[in-house]
Amino acid sequence: MLSEYKAKTYKKKPEISDLCACAPYTGKGVIIDSRVWQGASMSELNTLDENNIFPSLDVADRDHVVLVDVGQLEKKDKICPYPSTYCDKWDDKHVRMPCSPQNLYPMDDGMGGKKIKDRWELIRSSLSKPITSAEDLRIAITSYNSRYANKWNFKALTAFFAQSSPAERKLILRDILPNMVQLALDLPNICTQPPPLLAQGRTRSITLSQKQMSSLLANAFFCTFPRRNTQRKQSEYSNYPDINFVHLFQSSSSRSLSRQTEKLKCIFHYFYRVTEREPSGCVTFHRRSLDAFPDWATSRRRLTKLRTSSRGTIEDDGTGMLQVDFANELIGGGVLGQGCVQEEIRFVICPELIVSRLFTEVIRDDECVVITGCERFSRYKGYADDFVWDGNFVDKTSSDRWHRRLNQLVAIDATHFKQSKEQFREKWLRRETNKAYCGFFDRSNGGGSAAAAVATGNWGCGVYRGDPHLKLLLQLMAAAECNRDVAYFTFGNSKLCREMFEMYEFLVGKGVTVGNLWNLLVLYEELVKCETTDKQLAPFLYENV
Repeated sequence: MLSEYKAKTYKKKPEISDLCACAPYTGKGVIIDSRVWQGASMSELNTLDENNIFPSLDVADRDHVVLVDVGQLEKKDKICPYPSTYCDKWDDKHVRMPCSPQNLYPMDDGMGGKKIKDRWELIRSSLSKPITSAEDLRIAITSYNSRYANKWNFKALTAFFAQSSPAERKLILRDILPNMVQLALDLPNICTQPPPLLAQGRTRSITLSQKQMSSLLANAFFCTFPRRNTQRKQSEYSNYPDINFVHLFQSSSSRSLSRQTEKLKCIFHYFYRVTEREPSGCVTFHRRSLDAFPDWATSRRRLTKLRTSSRGTIEDDGTGMLQVDFANELIGGGVLGQGCVQEEIRFVICPELIVSRLFTEVIRDDECVVITGCERFSRYKGYADDFVWDGNFVDKTSSDRWHRRLNQLVAIDATHFKQSKEQFREKWLRRETNKAYCGFFDRSNGGGSAAAAVATGNWGCGVYRGDPHLKLLLQLMAAAECNRDVAYFTFGNSKLCREMFEMYEFLVGKGVTVGNLWNLLVLYEELVKCETTDKQLAPFLYENV
C-alpha cells in the first residue's frame, strides 16, 4: 500500500514494479479505479473566465495590433476590419500580402525574355477560371508560381480527389472551392492591413477576426503568399514556417499519402463550415519573450494540485484550461507536410491555428506563443499513421466580450535529445523548466490564484526522448511558480498515470518545495553524468527525499 511506502525510512529503494503493485488509491477526489484518474477533481481546477484571460484588447498598447474595429466589438455589432480600407505595408516588419501593389512577378513575355507583372492580377485571373478537377487546381496554382511548376508534385491532392466519393467531389468542386476562391480574392476588403511579424525577442500580440483568418488561410491554400515558397538560408523567410499549402499537396510515399489526405479532409471541412456560415469571433496570437526566470534552486514554492488521467485528451478534457501544444520551434511543425502527431493534429482540427505560421518567427529558448480564442471544427480518431478525420465538431466553448472563445493554447517547444541521458544535465533541466515557466507565466495577475490550470501531458517525450517522469516534475515546478494547477494526461497509459500521481503525492506529503526538487534533480544529474547509478528517477526520489 502507498501508505506503507510513506512510513518506511527508504533504506532500500522501492522499485517501480513495487509501486505499480500498490492497491488503488482511494483518497479525496480520486476514482477507485486508479487506471482512469487520480488526484484533484475537475471541479477543483481553475478555468478561464473574463477576469483571467490574457491579453486584453487594449488599443492603447503599442505591442498589441488589433486588425478589427474595437468600437464595433464593444457594441456587439458585426465585426469590421480596421482600417476600413486597405492600407499596404511592404516591408520586413509585416507580412508581405498577396494583394499588395508591390507584389510583382517575372513572367515569360513570349519572346524569350521576362516581363514584370502584377502578381495579384495573375492570381485573380487564374483563380477566376473554372476549377473542375485536381489538375485544374494544379494549373491555376502553378500559373502564378511558374518557377516551381516543374518541381512541385500534387500527388496527395490528386489522391484526395481520387479517393473522394462522386458526391464529395461534386460538393468540393461546385461549392467549396468557388467559395474559397471568393474568400481568397476578397482579401483586401477583409484584411485591410498586413499583420505585423511576431519577431524574436519582442513580446507582442495580434488580434484578427475569424473571417480575416479564413481569408488568409484561403490564400495559403492557393499558395499566393509571396516569398514563402522557399526556406533557403539566405531567403527572407528562412526563419519562419512555411505557410503556402504546397507541401500538403505533395507526397513522397504511400505512408505519408494517407496522413495528408486525412488532413485535407479536415481542411476542406473547415472551409465548408466558414463559407456556409461566416464565423463571428476573434483570435489573439501572443508572442511572449521573457528576460527573467525564477531561481529554481532557492524557490520555496509548494507544488500545486495535480490530476493525472489515463483517459481523455488535452483538447477534449482540458476545456477552459491553458492547453499545452507540444510545439516545434517552427510553430505547427509538419502540419502542412507529413507530420501527424500532437501539434499537427491540433492544428488541422483547429485550422485557425495555422495562421500563426504566417507571422511567427522561430521560437527561441526564452519564448512561447499563446493563442486565445481558436475554434475547433473537426473530430478525429487515431494518431500518426492511424489518424483519420471523424466528422464535424461543434465547439460550444463560451466567449469573452471580445468574441474570443475562452480557450487558450500555449506553444512550447521541448528539446530533441540525441541521447536520453542528456536531458538530466543541469543546462537542459534549466532550459526545459524555463520554457515551461514562460508558457505558464500570467502577466495579467502576476501568477495569482485565479490563473487557469494547465492541461498537459508527455511534453517532449516519444521521438524527442524525454523522460515522462522528469517532464511531469519540470512542468509541476513551472506551474507552481505561476500558481497554476496541473491536469496531466498519459494518453491511455494507466501504469504511468498511477506512477506519476504516487510520486507527486509522496513529494507533497514530504513537504518538498520547488527548490528542494530542483536540487534533487541536479544531484541525480551528477549520478547520471558519472554513470554511477542505474536508478530510475522515481526510485531515486523515493530514496533521497
